Amino acid sequence: MVSTRILAGLAALTFVGAAVPAAAGDKAEVESAAPLLWQPSMNVFRLFAVEPEQMFEFYGGVLGLEQLQTFNVGADGQVHRFRVGNSELKLRRDPNRQYVPGGVDKATGLRLLTFFYPEREPVVERFRAHGLPEPHFVAMPGTNWLSAIVNDPQGHAVEIVIAPNAPAELYDTIEVGLTVGDLERSRKFYREFVGLEELPPADDPRFGTKKYSFKHGTTVVSLRHFGDDLPGEIGVGGIQYVVTAVDPIDGLAKAHGVQIDRPLSPLQGYNLRTIWLSDPDGVTNYFAETAVSRQAARP
Repeated sequence: MVSTRILAGLAALTFVGAAVPAAAGDKAEVESAAPLLWQPSMNVFRLFAVEPEQMFEFYGGVLGLEQLQTFNVGADGQVHRFRVGNSELKLRRDPNRQYVPGGVDKATGLRLLTFFYPEREPVVERFRAHGLPEPHFVAMPGTNWLSAIVNDPQGHAVEIVIAPNAPAELYDTIEVGLTVGDLERSRKFYREFVGLEELPPADDPRFGTKKYSFKHGTTVVSLRHFGDDLPGEIGVGGIQYVVTAVDPIDGLAKAHGVQIDRPLSPLQGYNLRTIWLSDPDGVTNYFAETAVSRQAARP
């Protein structure tokens, strides 16, 4: 497992930059990013426009996530961090972005975060204690699980799943729900470019569609499609991968024609090197090579 000290040392930056076109003839040193993934999970980013204290109360007080040290990243502001098992949820205030209101099926992009709990009552009690309506749980067919959809203070959809007597790893899992415009393009990106393990497609009665999921450690990325004409919520959510080296990711992105939002960086603050990419729907895929992950790759 990744230690608290290691997770606390991961940087948190912003989501945008000038896109760099792929260069013809570039070759990748690896077939996918999978051999370079060091952290046994991924981290997740969300931007928001409301006052930070509202988000702290919801994710910390109501959902019960442990709040970690806030990073000050200069002109980009502050990144507020919450632990989910081996992953981090990273939140940054940006009131100047365009946030598409509505549920999971109202826009493409990162539209849902799912958290798992062993018992219903402690969750409900925290909602009551913070003066919020109790979540409305529905049974998940074929299981003894319950699911409720609530909104955080920004209006982002959050799913709470009660899964009694599940393996302990499930309660450390965060599921990242992406609404996509082209399922096959997105499946190819996460299966072949990132190299995540693709799980069997599943009926998703919660949203009346199918769900295509990809797993790495205790993080699951799930894809849903609700039509071809949805607006895109661009650059307000993303996924961070901690890798042993970013140079091969640069070559891989150019070989696959993946949009580069922030080019391969020189060594920077927090002893990081990074590259920022976009998936087919503009969801940020941010690869970070840290001092610890870099050292782990050395013989």
